[in-house]
Amino acid sequence: MNNIVIVGFPGAGKSTLGKLLANRLGMTFLDLDLYIEEKYHSAVPLLFQRYGEPAFRTLEFAALREVLEMDNCVIATGGGTPCHPGAMEAINANAKSIYLQLSEEELVERLMTSKKKRPLTHLLSEPELRDYVRKNLPVREPWYLQAHLTCPTPCSVEELVRILK
Repeated sequence: MNNIVIVGFPGAGKSTLGKLLANRLGMTFLDLDLYIEEKYHSAVPLLFQRYGEPAFRTLEFAALREVLEMDNCVIATGGGTPCHPGAMEAINANAKSIYLQLSEEELVERLMTSKKKRPLTHLLSEPELRDYVRKNLPVREPWYLQAHLTCPTPCSVEELVRILK
């Protein structure tokens, strides 16, 4: 398998950079959230709301295992995907993984201006969002740091291509 998986906190730019990287490398881009939405005919925020986070994470892990069986893909995961037990092990065994690393401040700024509805943050005020990032980034980062490569962002496609070589 010659897949590349991009991990990182919500708002890090996984989908944006993933699309550009896939295009640059002549690979297929796959957004795990969109894959789940197509498979279950429901938006991720609605699946989260309907089933709760633990059930969604189980469903998400199953979808991750499916896409890791594909070939020649750049895969952007959800922010919580790598934190599921066994997820980073599966990612690293089946792909080259890249962590897009941003500071708390950069993440808050991006999430505040994002048009994407994210299940855990879209209803938060700026102070609540700051608190969410401050509490959750240190919890998630140990999983993200298991990636093969870490790219401090903002990161360009050229930088990603360079660190992949």
